[in-house]
Amino acid sequence: MNLNNIRPASGATHNSKRLGRGQGSGKGGTSAKGHKGQKARAGYSQKIGFEGGQMPLQRRLPKFGFNNVNRKEYRAINLDTIQLLADAKNITEITKEILVENGLAKKSEIVKIMGRGELKSAVSISAHKFTKSAEEAIAKVGGKAITL
Repeated sequence: MNLNNIRPASGATHNSKRLGRGQGSGKGGTSAKGHKGQKARAGYSQKIGFEGGQMPLQRRLPKFGFNNVNRKEYRAINLDTIQLLADAKNITEITKEILVENGLAKKSEIVKIMGRGELKSAVSISAHKFTKSAEEAIAKVGGKAITL
């Protein structure tokens, strides 16, 4: 058996009934659309979510929530991740460019250093924002937290 000779099982397919080909066909006249009405007309297509004139679900449900236009999304990077990076690459100064090169942040993102984990080596870190616990942990091991 090959892809070029696969056929549907016998009886699985049949020819579609041809509409509007005269009264003798059994589907002449109205072409199985009934008499008059919107659905009998040419070019009929129902709107998505139309419920026959009943108030649609998306209009019955209440609106809620709020999207702040001025919200800033930060890329959160923890101290344990920075320690792993510093150990692996033997780095003492971490800048935004280094974070981008190593796939920890994108060029367009703003970076915030979080305080999870512990820092063992003195590292100078440049970022847009730091949590208090992260700043304290960096200062404790003799590193620098530089705000961009």
